[in-house]
Amino acid sequence: MPKILIVGGGYAGFYTALKLERSLRPGEAEVTIVDPLPYMTYQPFLPEIAAGSIDPRHAVVSHRRHLEKTTILTAKVTGISHATKTATITPEIGDPWEFEYDIIVVTAGSVSRTFPIPGVADQAIGLKTIEEATAIRDRILTNFDKAALLPAGAARDRLLTFTVVGGGFAGIEVFGELRSLATDLLRYYPTLSFDDTHFHLIEATGRIMPEVSVKTSLWVIKSYAQRGAQIHLETQLTSAVDGVIQLSTGESFETDLIVWTAGVMASPTMRHTDLPVEERGRLRVQADLRVVNDDGVVEGAWGAGDVSAVPDLTGDGIAGYCVPNAQHAVRQGKLMAKNITATLRGDLPRDYFHKNLGAVATLGLGQGAFQAGKIGITGVPAWFMHRGYHGLAVPMWERKIRVFSGWALNLFLRRDIVSLEARETPREAFATVAARPKV
Repeated sequence: MPKILIVGGGYAGFYTALKLERSLRPGEAEVTIVDPLPYMTYQPFLPEIAAGSIDPRHAVVSHRRHLEKTTILTAKVTGISHATKTATITPEIGDPWEFEYDIIVVTAGSVSRTFPIPGVADQAIGLKTIEEATAIRDRILTNFDKAALLPAGAARDRLLTFTVVGGGFAGIEVFGELRSLATDLLRYYPTLSFDDTHFHLIEATGRIMPEVSVKTSLWVIKSYAQRGAQIHLETQLTSAVDGVIQLSTGESFETDLIVWTAGVMASPTMRHTDLPVEERGRLRVQADLRVVNDDGVVEGAWGAGDVSAVPDLTGDGIAGYCVPNAQHAVRQGKLMAKNITATLRGDLPRDYFHKNLGAVATLGLGQGAFQAGKIGITGVPAWFMHRGYHGLAVPMWERKIRVFSGWALNLFLRRDIVSLEARETPREAFATVAARPKV
């Protein structure tokens, strides 16, 4: 049987494997998926996870539970040699080995894109993984516990000052959700007031959320200002050394949490392959998702999702390519599975074409923004639209039920405000009291 190797188990990789399982006939092909994590993360939920509105486990989909016919390798692909049709598989424990394939599907996704700004690598945290979202949540909750015991002053201000860098959808959403969480927490801390909390969002361009209209983006800015959250437009972060924020405007303040959402770039996996990549490091593919080089189609190679430069045939993409978001990755994965199946049977693949249906964002509990063409909706209706869309979009019905059930319970029980920051050092409690042999 032909061996199909899928590199990456995110949106595009997971849906490719899932749809191949349903479309391939028994014995038609053998599918293997490789990812260092044993689950797919539904990233649109990360802001709500950071705010404690969704249980972290409910936003991930287990590979092993839902890909029943696919071989799962929880490891990294550290090299791809398409000339020999081999990939280097590197497990967390043990020696790397070479995996031979007939067809390779590259869906390795993206990672946070940063700039060499002093202090960012040491102080900031991204928002691409479940682990990052839960760490952000725990940091805020722990900081409130610490700040409640301090008198007014610089130390308390630093603990209660939270900074987000990047005014795209991810940045605006986590900014609003964290502001909502902080406001909700004040009921439990009588020694702290609303004016003690400080929220700053830094955006280098002159507007936020380019996917929505100017009118909608201005409403968002006004809404945040009314909620005590400041957005710095046309402002660059110049330094974050030791948590001291230095802005291009000359403003400076201290913060204990810096969330970096200023863009993404293709997975570093693409630095170790002989497959063709473009100037931004993304895999070169044509509209039917087959990999191409200057001579035409590269046989047996496919790509989709954030790691690939997929042409946007609607004309709405940036520089002619699909933007890196979940809408495209999910649909590309589904189409790629159909196209691979078609080519195995001697049929022609179809081009990817998807007209953006609109954009919807959460801005905190009960606040949202929606844009579809010239139609803009804000406030509570948009918030319900956000929850409805993403609650139904998260893969697998058992995940949908868990998410909707959690939201329903929160209406009556409120969100959970327990910090589990100690999980980062789980042996500390035991190690401090454990008896040791006398020397």
